[in-house]
Order: sequence, then C-alpha cells, then structure tokens
Amino acid sequence: MNRQKKLSAETEFKIEFYDVDLADVVWHGNYVKFFEVARRVLLDKIGYGYMEMKDSGYAFPVTALSVKYMHPLRYGDRVRARAVLDEYENCIKIRYELYNAATGEKATKGESSQMAFDIASGESCFTCPAVFVDKVRALLAGGNES
Repeated sequence: MNRQKKLSAETEFKIEFYDVDLADVVWHGNYVKFFEVARRVLLDKIGYGYMEMKDSGYAFPVTALSVKYMHPLRYGDRVRARAVLDEYENCIKIRYELYNAATGEKATKGESSQMAFDIASGESCFTCPAVFVDKVRALLAGGNES
C-alpha cells in the first residue's frame, strides 16, 4: 500500500477551570480553541507560524471548520492534541484529534481549511505561497512524517 507522507504534531495541556461549564464539562466552543493550540504547534514545526506568515506577506483565514464531539473532557483532564496536515498546496487543511491523555479515549475530532490571502494586494490566493509549500516539502523529504 502506498501511503502518502503527512506532517503531524502533538502537544499536551490541562483543562482549566475557565474552559468548563457548570457541569465541569468543557464548553463546546473551547474545542475550537484546543484545535488552534494543536495547529500552532504544527505550524511552528513547519517553521511557518503566524509571525512568519505575516512577515512573508500572507494571512490564512479559516474558511471551513468541522467538529465531532465524541466523549466529554472535564476540568483537570490532561489532553493530548494532535494535528495532521492533510493538504498544503491549494489550501491548508488540517485534521485534529483530541484525546484524554490518561485514558487514551478519543474525545473530539475535526478539521479546518484555510486559504492564503495576500496582505498587500488584498487578494485571495488559489494556491498556497511557495514559501509555505517549500517548507512542508523540505520537512517531508527529511522524513518528518506521520
């Protein structure tokens, strides 16, 4: 089976009091924030975090987002957040998985799409800029795969 190489990154964090509702369950909107934490770690691994994007003249607004809630996370839980880069040439498409780090149970999954936007011209780009694509390809060629 020919499996396409993909970049991924993981991080862990603790569910804080300000993330939960009155039932000590993470409020549904905070899962998107947790995706963002994993996305930032992945982009930093690529060497194209938010400051590098801005410095290269591009922004990448989110154009689509989906979330599937499977099992609740609660106050005090440790979370293992994983982000996988599924597409990088035409847009940035990232798949997310959130796990209860203690039990290994998958709590939430989802994905986001982001489109490149040229800051100077104000135009949308229908492919990702070479500066980003080249960084991804260099990491994939170096064996940093999922």
